[in-house]
Parts: sequence; structure tokens; C-alpha cells
Amino acid sequence: MKLVTFEATPGTQQIGILEGEEIAILDGAANPAFASMLALIEAGDEGLDAARAAQSGAKRIALSEVRLRAPLPLPVQMRDCLTFELHLRQARARLMGKEPDEIELPQIWYDQPIYYKGNRFSVSGPEDEIIWPKGETRLDFELELGAIIGKGGCDIPASEGVNHIFGFLIFNDFSARDHQMMESAGGLGPAKGKDFRTANAMGPCLVTRDEIGDGSGLTMIARVNGEEWARGNSSSMHHSFGRIIEHVSRDEVLHPGEFLGSGTVGGGCGLEIGRFLEPGDVVELEIEGIGVLRNRIAPERR
Repeated sequence: MKLVTFEATPGTQQIGILEGEEIAILDGAANPAFASMLALIEAGDEGLDAARAAQSGAKRIALSEVRLRAPLPLPVQMRDCLTFELHLRQARARLMGKEPDEIELPQIWYDQPIYYKGNRFSVSGPEDEIIWPKGETRLDFELELGAIIGKGGCDIPASEGVNHIFGFLIFNDFSARDHQMMESAGGLGPAKGKDFRTANAMGPCLVTRDEIGDGSGLTMIARVNGEEWARGNSSSMHHSFGRIIEHVSRDEVLHPGEFLGSGTVGGGCGLEIGRFLEPGDVVELEIEGIGVLRNRIAPERR
């Protein structure tokens, strides 16, 4: 199923099942599991079974009559990894004036997934305008695959990790590169480089695992103003989502509704190719089996 959170009237959110150009509405008054996307996730397999059973008889509303929001507007937690070797090599090479094959990566990157924790309150959705952070000159996009945890746990083995995933969505990790580079010199971060309002764009829908498997083998494309800037495939992740879940859950409890990002696919950001966004640009990220996440950059710099 392709699940969405939407507003038919401003300020009132509902969830439903995307069916082409229509949404089958899941009635929260009929089943508390349909009250929100988080409620559905927390309801587990029973909630999904109930949604499937309700789909055929559900009321429909045209997609053109609603505003899609981020599928999970307020994740329980956000962690974004860095699992694509080509992205890391190309980004560092661009910053250091070297060739990608000249970049030496730390052994820990190969040994375990590395990640940062993002601002779960800075989530935006499809068609939302992305603010231009104050003083920034190099605003960038990042083409990523995101996973939402459906079943919690601690010390989850990699072989069982995929069974803890509820579904997948597209993630655009908008980044303020000036701020990010300044912060990285201090040995911590990222902070303002990543956490500004609207920075974490997600959508357009949350595709359940039964439709998309473990998230591997998916074509990933980024376009700016209709021009293709990047193309890659999720199969080039060095660490799988199963391995990510194993590492994150070591001595730590994962909860339903947590977000895990794949990191940027190789070539999937402006930093790697020396091109950055401009005010008014339209950024479209497309991932096979999920759809297109579209956002417009604010028309003026702040």
C-alpha cells in the first residue's frame, strides 16, 4: 500500500491509501488505528490488515482536492546515515580539490554505519516551500531513501532488521553547506547546517514493505527545474538497512515511528557536482516504486 497523510481542510489531517489520482480515506472515527500515520504504524500488522480490509469500502477523494503532508509529519526520532561510498568520496574530493579515488576513507566507515540525529520537528512534505537559511550561499539537496520503523526492539540482528521496517519513503535532506562546513570544523554537528525549518522533506507517500522489499535495487533520480542532475541506485549502499538497524539497536531500543535515512546516493547532491540551488528552483526527487517528491525553494534569500 501507498499510505499518505493529507489535509482536505486546512489544519485537519487524515490518512489514506493512495490509488492513482484518488485517496481511499481511512476513517479514524471508525478505527483508532486510522487516527494518524503513527497510530497505524503502532498498530502493527493488525493495523495494516484493518487498512486493507477497509480499503474497498472506503470513501474516495480526488488527489487534486487535498494537500499532501509528510507521510509521518512528526517522526519519533530521526537518524540519517552515510552509506554510499561514491557520495562520500566525491563530496570530499570536491572540497579538497582531489580526485575521488585519491580520497582515503576511515576504516570505521566500512566497519559500521555512521549517522547523525536530525531535527524531527523540521519535517516538510510534498510541494512545501523550503526556506532559505539566513546568511547561506550554498543551499543543497540530497537524494535519499528513508525507512520507517514498524516494530521496535533492542539488539536486533541484521538478518531480522528488514522485518522491523514498516515502509519506505523519499527523503530530501536539504543542507546549508556554508553552515555545515563551519560547524564541522568544531568537531561536532551537523546542527544549523541540517536542522533549519523545513530542511527534512519527506514523501510523497509511505510505501509498505510488502510492496518494496528491503529497499535495495531502486533507481533514484534528482531533477532541478526539470533537468536531471543525478541518477543512482539504492543497491550501491555499503550498509543495508538490516545492518543499519542492527547497529542502531545495539544496546539501544528502537521504537515504532522512528526514521532512518540511507544517506545520499552517489552523485545525489549539488556539492558533488559543483552546482547549488537558487531561489525559486523546483527540486524533484524520484525513487522507483515510491513516486516523486517535489519542493520549491523560497523565492528570496534570507
